[in-house]
Amino acid sequence: MPEQLSTSTCDSPLLQAFVENRLILVKIAARITGCRSRAEDVVQDAFFRLQSAPQITSSIKAQLSYLFQIVRNLAIDHYRKQALEQKYSGSEEEGLNVVIHGASPETSHMNFTTLETIADALTELPSRTRYAFEMYRLHGVPQKDIAKELGVSPTLVNFMIRDALVHCRKVSLQEARAVRR
Repeated sequence: MPEQLSTSTCDSPLLQAFVENRLILVKIAARITGCRSRAEDVVQDAFFRLQSAPQITSSIKAQLSYLFQIVRNLAIDHYRKQALEQKYSGSEEEGLNVVIHGASPETSHMNFTTLETIADALTELPSRTRYAFEMYRLHGVPQKDIAKELGVSPTLVNFMIRDALVHCRKVSLQEARAVRR
C-alpha cells in the first residue's frame, strides 16, 4: 500500500524535501537500526527536529544531504541506545526469577525496628548535633551552609556529623546484640 502524504502543508523547502523523500529516509534509518518500525520512529524524530530548525535556503542537493545526515545521526544514536539497553536488561523470563531482597515481612519489620532505634538514638544527641546530622544526611545540605546557619565553623559541623553517626552505629550495634541474645 503506497503512502499518500499531503505536501501542501509544508511551508519550507526543507520540510517539502523531507516529505517527498520520506520513504528513502526510512530505508536509510532501517539499514542502521535493523528494524522498520524503529526507523519510522527515527524519521519522525527527525521531522520534529526539522520543524524547529532554522530555514535553509541552499540547493536541493544540500538540503537532501542535510536530511540524510540528520536521519543517519539519529539512527546511530537510536541504535547505540538500544544496544546499551540490551546490555543492561534481560528477558522477561529472567525478571521473573529475580529475588527481591527485603520483601519478606520479617525483613521489613527488622528494617523498621532499626529505623526506630536510630530515631531514638538521634533524640539522645544535643539538638545542634542532631540538626547538623539531619540536615546533612537527610536533606543534603552542604556542611558549609549548616555551619553558617549554626554560626560555627565547617570543621565543627563535620565533627558533629561524625559524632552523630558514631552514636547511631553504637546504639544500632547494641540493639542488634540484644536481639541475638
